[in-house]
Amino acid sequence: MRSRYVLGGVLLAAFIVAPALAESLRVKAPEGAEVYFIAPSNGATVSSPVTVKFGLKGLGVAPAGTESEKTGHHHLLVDQKLEDYESAIPKDEKHIHFGGGQTETIVDLSPGTHTLQLVVGDLNHIPHMPPVESEVITVTVK
Repeated sequence: MRSRYVLGGVLLAAFIVAPALAESLRVKAPEGAEVYFIAPSNGATVSSPVTVKFGLKGLGVAPAGTESEKTGHHHLLVDQKLEDYESAIPKDEKHIHFGGGQTETIVDLSPGTHTLQLVVGDLNHIPHMPPVESEVITVTVK
């Protein structure tokens, strides 16, 4: 019977400690750090391919894997909301990584309305704490 209580205590401790441990592993964002779109502007009507330019304030850009204080690299979310801020940002057609330190890109978007958001990731593609993310913007591709 005692082993059941010990196991229960261990599981309870894991539920309490794990979120705090995950949070402590995230890189702290400098106060006032911001990421934003230079282009296109919110509500713009554009032609595809679309040139997207990223702006960053209070944080430097460094390639993925580079351990340097107060830096990160860009991720562009297309028609997608980031669901998990504790893990590495997925890499697919809706979560585009710029691990080389790029500050702009050209993306092919189908005709219609699309949402775009920028999220800065640390050397391991994990969002900073608190997250450095842009407002979600909407563009219409003609």
